[in-house]
Amino acid sequence: MTNHQSRRDFCTTAIATIFASATSVRAGEKKYDPGASDSDIKLGQTVPHSGPGSIYGVLGRVGEASFQMINEQGGINGRKVTFLTLDDAYSAAKCVEATRRLVEQEEVLALFGSLGTAPQTAVHKYLNSKGVPQLLLNTGASKWNDPKNYKWTMAGLPLYPTEARILAKHVLSVRPEAKVGILYQNDDFGRDFLGPFKKVLADAGGKAQVMIEQTYDLSDPTIDSQLINLSKSGADVFYNISTGKASSQSIRRVAELGWKPLQLLSAGSTGRSILKAGGLENAKDIVAIRYSKEAGPGRWEKDKDVLAFEALRAKYLPNVDPDNTIAFAGYGQAASMTEILRRCGNDLTRANVLKQASNLAGFHSPFFLDDINFSYTPDDYSPMKTLHISIFDGKDWQISDKPVTE
Repeated sequence: MTNHQSRRDFCTTAIATIFASATSVRAGEKKYDPGASDSDIKLGQTVPHSGPGSIYGVLGRVGEASFQMINEQGGINGRKVTFLTLDDAYSAAKCVEATRRLVEQEEVLALFGSLGTAPQTAVHKYLNSKGVPQLLLNTGASKWNDPKNYKWTMAGLPLYPTEARILAKHVLSVRPEAKVGILYQNDDFGRDFLGPFKKVLADAGGKAQVMIEQTYDLSDPTIDSQLINLSKSGADVFYNISTGKASSQSIRRVAELGWKPLQLLSAGSTGRSILKAGGLENAKDIVAIRYSKEAGPGRWEKDKDVLAFEALRAKYLPNVDPDNTIAFAGYGQAASMTEILRRCGNDLTRANVLKQASNLAGFHSPFFLDDINFSYTPDDYSPMKTLHISIFDGKDWQISDKPVTE
């Protein structure tokens, strides 16, 4: 008799495949730090469950669901996971308070998946002074790649300089004599993209040149004058290092000015809400990097990892939309943290957690495109060095067949 798997059975099998190795036990002497024992592992996180950044609170909820599922399947190496996700409201002060509680009162073994450059900067030195792993951060600031001075901290997103170098390589491949105009946010975020991009152009011999640079502050009501200056500069490439409202304004204003450069956009500003505010028709042909899949209906709806996430969402988080890619990202981070702990075996010390995390090169998160893997090594905390180029066709992002390495 032929046995046909139902969709539910298939998804359950796929989930079990992703997390199956979590229950395997390595032999060896048992070693523990605070937050670990023969029966338990305690993890922490801070994300904005309230306030203007509350959309990212789903990262915590999907983490809770993932570890609930793992616990129901027997835990990680036979140990159940207690996962504490605290609200920092995207406030540095509240992040400090919540992080101290997790370390000093709850005594977590490690933190992972916390969000935001400013909040995490506020606890960066504290966690390193305490020797507590601060892993898979939801920020790509270059400061997180400093294993010599801050070995306990590792980003979980592509580093902004990595993104910038890959975009610069793309420019050189399609317009080797490009005349580039740059708009950048006047802070560490903007400068993290600016310097590496310019260096790649300079190292190529100087045929592609930056013609003009314009800055803006987050408090600026408009960026109209900057865009007028850029459009009159003769630049045929526009590197748009902006966020949120400024990204939408620039996309719309470039079209209104009749300027038609090759436009590069930072990946954090490629969300559909930003593009819609700028006009989808105006965003056509914009170039950005890509490293992840999307949940919900569309090109990946039959992908085994997307189906596995959907099964978890339907069972544990029915109020979360099926196409919530932030939730899917959190699912991928939970799977990655699970793999780190699985590799720890019975040595659940903070030093070994860090060791396993910093040797995660080659591991594939279910959130990633099929040919993207982590690239961490003990001497280089770049989460990934290979990304795809994607181009917006007015409706969706078309992803390059082959990835590009920085």
